[in-house]
Amino acid sequence: MSNEKKGVLAAILAYAFWGAFPLYWKLLEHVPSMEILLSRVIWSFVFTVLAVIVFRMRKDLVADLKYLWSHQKHFWQLAGASFVISMNWYLYIWAVTHNHLIETSLGYYINPLLSVIFGVIFFKESLSRAQWVATGIAFIAVIILTINYGSVPWVALLIALSFAIYGVLKKKITLDPTRGLAIETLLILPFALGYYIYLFTTHQASFLHVDVKTDILMIFSGLVTAVPLILFAKGAQNIPLYLLGFIQYVAPTIVLILGIVLYKEPFSQVEFLAFSIIWAALLLFSGSKIIETRKAHHKSVS
Repeated sequence: MSNEKKGVLAAILAYAFWGAFPLYWKLLEHVPSMEILLSRVIWSFVFTVLAVIVFRMRKDLVADLKYLWSHQKHFWQLAGASFVISMNWYLYIWAVTHNHLIETSLGYYINPLLSVIFGVIFFKESLSRAQWVATGIAFIAVIILTINYGSVPWVALLIALSFAIYGVLKKKITLDPTRGLAIETLLILPFALGYYIYLFTTHQASFLHVDVKTDILMIFSGLVTAVPLILFAKGAQNIPLYLLGFIQYVAPTIVLILGIVLYKEPFSQVEFLAFSIIWAALLLFSGSKIIETRKAHHKSVS
């Protein structure tokens, strides 16, 4: 099997893993969302540090920490990114455990479009006419959903917004994904441990107080966070970005299917129309990116 095929397989597995996350968080819906987040931060740190040791990246991790300490701007950007991704995780966990899977999938469908708008605003990136049209079409879909719900789909927009901000903060920081997650969770770790101590001292903690199954699920929340990230890192190294851009829609598609088929969340005709508009926008946007990439490749070859 070629490296590119291995990369495609690894990327698909990573996004399929992310798409299946609701199955895991649903098993913990009897635990408060904040405590699930705290467990995820703490145990993600533990498992990513173990991965760093297993994959012999200790020296690289130390070098990353030294670099961040000597480059304060990047340190604070990563600290901000750590806070934002924690907020994103909380929103996702809360949405899944409170039966908002369809809105969650919507958030990750519109996230790429929001990210490119941020690229234009913060990094002076340019968009083609087709990409602007695609973004406008997606905006129309959000308006349709707002009218249908009677309120703005805040869950979807906050998930998309938080992940887009995370991307902006991390754009100039090139870290290996596994080591990056270890450092990000390290930065949040003191807050997570402090809050957990508060939960234990006030007898509000579920961990070690419900049953063994809950304890195991909370511990392994770190592992299920680390595994797809490692797969993604392997995939991203070996496949073109435009292909990775297509594969990313595997995750929200799985979440949408789980919400409708398995968890029987209502999915009206208006919602189907809005999602169809977003899918059309994504096809237009991704298609234009592929054409751009191929043109750039042909120019570089010639």
